[in-house]
Amino acid sequence: MPSLDRQSFSRGFTLIEVMVVVVILAILASIIVPNVINKPAEARITKAQADIRSIVAALEMYKLDNYVYPTTAQGLKALVVKPTQSPIPPHWHHYLNQVPIDPWGHPYKYLYPGIHGTFDVWTDGPPSSSGKKHVIGNWNLSHNQ
Repeated sequence: MPSLDRQSFSRGFTLIEVMVVVVILAILASIIVPNVINKPAEARITKAQADIRSIVAALEMYKLDNYVYPTTAQGLKALVVKPTQSPIPPHWHHYLNQVPIDPWGHPYKYLYPGIHGTFDVWTDGPPSSSGKKHVIGNWNLSHNQ
């Protein structure tokens, strides 16, 4: 049987080697963690923008079918349930399965006629400790997002 060298099995990492690995991990963490922490907030904003785009598309289809947009009183619910108040849409069908809720748990807002365009669809966006609103609306969405 060949003899085994005891030192080949007992060799471990030196304190210097462990410290170098710890420093490398700390440097990587300091670079990666701040970038990862902001991602949920960015994802919520992106989701709100996508929701607004889909609501706008549904509103455009509603108008193509029924010749008018839903009134403010009919609201976005008119995309899910046929309105019973005037103007009653003559060629209504389901435009959305449900009215989406913004990523912060609030309903999207709708105004027709709008202040910023033909109609306005928006959310007040993420809550802010300063009280300043970060409104996300169909009027401030860029076309390349």
